[in-house]
Amino acid sequence: MEKSSLALILFLSFITQISFSQKTELLGKVKSPLDVENIHVINKTAQLFTTTNVYGEFRITVSLNDTIVFSSIQHKLLSIIVDQKIMTDRTLVVTLEEQLNALDEVVVGKVLSGDILADIGEVDGEPMTSKKAGIPSYQGPLKTQSERKLNEATTGGGIIPLNPIINAITGRTKQLKNQVKLEEKETLMYSIKARLSENLFQMNALDQEYNMEYFYFVSEQDDFMLRCKNTSDILVLEYLNEKLITFKTQLKAIKN
Repeated sequence: MEKSSLALILFLSFITQISFSQKTELLGKVKSPLDVENIHVINKTAQLFTTTNVYGEFRITVSLNDTIVFSSIQHKLLSIIVDQKIMTDRTLVVTLEEQLNALDEVVVGKVLSGDILADIGEVDGEPMTSKKAGIPSYQGPLKTQSERKLNEATTGGGIIPLNPIINAITGRTKQLKNQVKLEEKETLMYSIKARLSENLFQMNALDQEYNMEYFYFVSEQDDFMLRCKNTSDILVLEYLNEKLITFKTQLKAIKN
């Protein structure tokens, strides 16, 4: 590689690092047909959070590519990634959808709907698969969309596979790897919340309005995956309780 090309790549990398490190105070507004006061606005990336005022307005510090989450019991969860336009405008207006909680339908006995995919689980015996029929096919777990994109970005054909080289230079491969890690972390967080939140808050009570913020706070800790992935629920509960004490201390400081 020529010196001029190498210098250009290093310069672009330097400019990118500067742009990623810049912070700005974002002025935002939440719209909804419901009450817009006390909606929680969480910067998952920077581990910052605030709440909206009676008019749905809020202020929060952000950097480029930060993930901002809007959480409320009455609304559906909404995630926004801070792009260059948001950084330039320093404003953000979002509209939240109402969260409708319907009761689960109770069905007695086996009822077939006529939908083959839906009815497979209701049929006695084991279903026929491509593996049993001797047809070659992929038998592993289904990949997420980000995992499929990462696989595409890191493979290529021909004598010299250009796809991985180009993606490595532009930073796309690193971005996709980070996205896969974020999805894995969020999936684990929601699984732990569903299994252990009741036991945790019986041990160490927390106002319900802060439950979601707490779990986002936990998932962004550096040791979250190490302490909670493939670990017994008892050890995970111990970890959650440790972080809950820290979270409540920080929350008290913010309120004061």
